[in-house]
Amino acid sequence: MLRALLLGSFYARRRQPRRCDEQALAAVDWHHPQWLATAILILALSSVDALLTLALLERGASEANPLLRPLVLGSALPFTVVKVGITAGGVVLLTLLASIRVFGRVPTGVLLYALLAGYGTLIFYEVRLLGLV
Repeated sequence: MLRALLLGSFYARRRQPRRCDEQALAAVDWHHPQWLATAILILALSSVDALLTLALLERGASEANPLLRPLVLGSALPFTVVKVGITAGGVVLLTLLASIRVFGRVPTGVLLYALLAGYGTLIFYEVRLLGLV
């Protein structure tokens, strides 16, 4: 299995769907490196967001996300793992769907860039709330 993974990474056979109407998740073996860079940046910003959220919570703020609000009451580790895990799952799914068009017009990869910009804006906002800028 490891051999297949390594060979498939370096010698991908399907870089494009075989048919122009093929839009399945398994249509390609290889994705552009830009999606890896975007995914890594999103996950890094998600981790920074978790740390800044915990810092804000120590100063009396409250968690706005109703899914994560119960986790904030406990330890910081489950909160961080769930927060980054949810983001990672979404990023993997969007990366798999990056070449597919949403609503027939917009490439799904644009959503990855929007998510990256959203996290950048959120980090800036949290840094301003903490008074670091």
